[in-house]
Amino acid sequence: MNAYGWKKRILKIDLSEHRIDSFVPDDSLLKNYLGGRGLGAKILYDAGRADALVPANLLVFAAGPLTGTTTPASGRVSLSTRSPLTGTIFDSNCGGSFGPELKKAGYDAIIIAGKSPEPVFIKIEDDLVEIKPAAWLWGKNVKETTGILKGNGSVVCIGRAGEKLVPLASIIADGIHAFGRGGVGAVMGSKKLKAIVVKGAGRVDIYDKGEFSKQKKAINRLLIACPTISKGLSVFGTPFLVKITSWMKILPVANFRRAEPDFDIRKFFAKTIAEEYSTRKKACYSCPIACKREDKEGKELPEYETIGLMGANIQNPDYKAVVEANRRCNDYGLDTISVAGVLGCYSEMGDKGISHTELLKLTRMIGEKEGIGERLGRGAKAFAESEGHPEKAIQVKGLELPSYDPRGVKGLGFSYATSNRGGCHTRAYLVAPEILRKPKAIDPYTLAGKAGHTKIFQDRFAAVDSLVVCKFAFFGAGEEEYANILSAVTGENYTSEDLMLVGERIWNVERLYNVREGFGKKDDTLPDRFFKEKVNGRVIDKEEFLKTLDEYYRMRGWDENGVPAKGKLKQLEIERQELWK
Repeated sequence: MNAYGWKKRILKIDLSEHRIDSFVPDDSLLKNYLGGRGLGAKILYDAGRADALVPANLLVFAAGPLTGTTTPASGRVSLSTRSPLTGTIFDSNCGGSFGPELKKAGYDAIIIAGKSPEPVFIKIEDDLVEIKPAAWLWGKNVKETTGILKGNGSVVCIGRAGEKLVPLASIIADGIHAFGRGGVGAVMGSKKLKAIVVKGAGRVDIYDKGEFSKQKKAINRLLIACPTISKGLSVFGTPFLVKITSWMKILPVANFRRAEPDFDIRKFFAKTIAEEYSTRKKACYSCPIACKREDKEGKELPEYETIGLMGANIQNPDYKAVVEANRRCNDYGLDTISVAGVLGCYSEMGDKGISHTELLKLTRMIGEKEGIGERLGRGAKAFAESEGHPEKAIQVKGLELPSYDPRGVKGLGFSYATSNRGGCHTRAYLVAPEILRKPKAIDPYTLAGKAGHTKIFQDRFAAVDSLVVCKFAFFGAGEEEYANILSAVTGENYTSEDLMLVGERIWNVERLYNVREGFGKKDDTLPDRFFKEKVNGRVIDKEEFLKTLDEYYRMRGWDENGVPAKGKLKQLEIERQELWK
């Protein structure tokens, strides 16, 4: 393989020994796993077992072969590790400029192992890689840390929540882009790593520039032609979903117990927000969609998930409180979905809504690991169990659910249950066909056919997360278009079928990791609330759900307990390690 698209160089930094190495990855590793999430999953699996907050657990920041090119919506980068919240293999990706700068500096990935005895940050500028003291930065939150370091390049860092090992802590890139979910910030904090700063002066070489230009234009035309993008995301950002989900009665209310809030939800609609805050677009690197929004002062505004869960789900009628809590979470380095999820549980315990003042107070207490914030910061599952009410935790595998009630989007609910990282909408992203009717509409009110849909979409987005490309682009373009542009960039011939096979390989490696850690069929389920309590006249039939799960296992080539069979692993060319050591 030629060094087109990929840089064919991976950094490995051992913080325990303050040792910096780099190596050339095997060609088959890049061709079969692409980069991003796939590369991270394979590295973690091959590294063997390690608890989340021990030095042996790895942090793998990985770009994809399209990162750093001008491929539409390719300005993302992935992070892989073991989650302290769920215990599962975990990946998260975000936008900003960190991924492109990493590639321009000459690296496909950074593997971080060990634990520094004192706080440090890593500075990368092309071939110069340094581990530098960071005691003077320790104790500072994200915005201050980013402000100090950003002159040296793109910054990823943790706030005080990550330093204090809060299981809901995130890593924040360039001040506003989150490697969210799963407590990945706590892993970084456990290594005494405050930040990574990357600046690159190089470029990503493209194999066939003429073909690349042709395919780029084809993708851009499809993005413009897609109303969900051109009339939804590009105009209003992700908050355009609030109106749709409230109309469908799938916006969670009162910790997923009701279908309609007892206040006027229209104040949370995207058009209202745009008018009140004079919103401005903010785009990631090489993204024509520009879904992020900021106010006229350039301060970030919350995304759909945060709005839904910090609004109706905790019975908070004040959008301004959501804005302020979102900014506080970003500054502490906290995952807004999980913070809102555990607060939904807390709200139900007290049988009351959470006021503006209380929301901000509790958010700060979680970030500081102070008072009740220490227990809330462990996540909804642990908090509800500590209160003697585990049934009130709306989570899968310990990860709090996003802002869609699965009783009204049953395929999405099934994808929550079978997700390798826990309750997550982005693993299969059935939001697209069940809510937004892209690339084609499927019935959201039934489980019929959802085993197949879930598998296909899970494989699809495992590949997308490895390119690394934004999922929103796939409302307009598809595997064929991105396989074509990948071929033009790398000089390797990829088809849409090849991408789907890569995705399936990644999904199985992640499953193997989880099986090795004790996860299985018992964990592929939803909270009992969705099987027993009707909302808007809907409930999920448990017997039908279990039949769908068995069908899903058969389609995946797994046994009745959800363990990948030897024949499937051989077909996917996955070398199976000993699962129980």
